[in-house]
Amino acid sequence: MYTKRNYSVKDMLSWTRRYIYIFIILSLIPVVLYTGLRWYWLHLPWLPIGLVGTALAFIISFKNNASYGRLWEARKIWGGIVNTSRSFAIMTNDFITNERAEHKLSEEELFKIRKQLIMRHVGWMASLRHALRAPKPWELSSVNKSDKEYMQGIYIREREMTLSEELEGYVSEEEKDYILKQRNKQGACLKLQSNQLRELKEQGYIWEFAFLDMEKILVEFFTLQGKVERIKNFPYPRQFATLNRFFIWIFVILLPYGMMHEFNKIGRQIVELTQTWKPYPEGGYHHLIELIGEHFVWFTIPFSVVISWIFHTMERIGEVSENPFEGIANDVPITTMSRGIEIDIRQIIGDDENEIPEPVKDSDGVQM
Repeated sequence: MYTKRNYSVKDMLSWTRRYIYIFIILSLIPVVLYTGLRWYWLHLPWLPIGLVGTALAFIISFKNNASYGRLWEARKIWGGIVNTSRSFAIMTNDFITNERAEHKLSEEELFKIRKQLIMRHVGWMASLRHALRAPKPWELSSVNKSDKEYMQGIYIREREMTLSEELEGYVSEEEKDYILKQRNKQGACLKLQSNQLRELKEQGYIWEFAFLDMEKILVEFFTLQGKVERIKNFPYPRQFATLNRFFIWIFVILLPYGMMHEFNKIGRQIVELTQTWKPYPEGGYHHLIELIGEHFVWFTIPFSVVISWIFHTMERIGEVSENPFEGIANDVPITTMSRGIEIDIRQIIGDDENEIPEPVKDSDGVQM
């Protein structure tokens, strides 16, 4: 899917607010122990924590680059499906003729053959979409509470309709039964396409060289199908994904222990500075400044939350980008693109405009 909405600060905070609550608690506990119980020994030197944060920034950057690469590759592959589908429609429209056939067909009969091939191609895209939307154990958006809440009310066609329902009207009942019995249903659709093209060539409705060109198109569809299946079935290496998550939480937990001693030192310096002002000038804000200095350690909480939020959110962005077909707002909008392809190729063969479906409407600003 693809979101047309610009992510505002409100959207980002809403998406990550559950984690913000956790960050507040994790930073509040050590500060309370440090100030309330006077456990001044409860701190860590800032240097090693800063080194961990620097290393973590590189790791997150590497993961996000790899995740974006997977997303962009998936989008380019589906773009290839768009272009190749149009080429297939042009060939279907122009290559299937009576020119070399002994038994001549009417234009209506030829159109019926062309439409059968085009409709079966739409069935192939539907089968491929359902295979790509099928959940995998490493895809976390379907179980992550923040992602599920964010996607509430978003209509995902492949989750609401079965493949049998999607194929209705695009293939015959006999072909549908055959497709649904196969393990690789999208591959079965292409096999049926190839069988019919061979029969048309044998009957003389397709010239032999035209048949070879159309078979090459089917081979290209198999190639594109294999590429998206590779992205779907081979996840971002789990050792990197798992370790990244552990490293993030280690950093988030340790962060306030390193920051609060530093903020406390700044507070003491402020208090010492105010001492040099005595006797205080009338009307000054020295009492307020001194009070702030005495409690400056509490600034650990907001700064720790902000830094933790930045690191964790960058990690989450990479996490939701690494699987571009699982069904979340920024995935490749394969449902919308498939409908666009269907409209284009049915118009190419001259199908009745009243029978061609409308483009898929976005759901709450999200294209699926």
